[in-house]
Amino acid sequence: MTQEKIDRINELAKKQKTVGLTEEEKQEQYLLRREYIDSFKQSLVSQLENTYIVQPDGTKKKVTAKDENTCN
Repeated sequence: MTQEKIDRINELAKKQKTVGLTEEEKQEQYLLRREYIDSFKQSLVSQLENTYIVQPDGTKKKVTAKDENTCN
């Protein structure tokens, strides 16, 4: 996500609070926000895929997705 797109998201948010948005601007805002959220999620997943937990004995354990059937 480029800084220009982030600036546009902020610009649309300010306009929405003051004078309101046209239907085209609402659609643009939705698409930009969706792109921002998807980019953020992708970045987080990438970071977690490269994360390790160091155990007290010095061994490293790769972080894995939690099994939905496991209760902890």
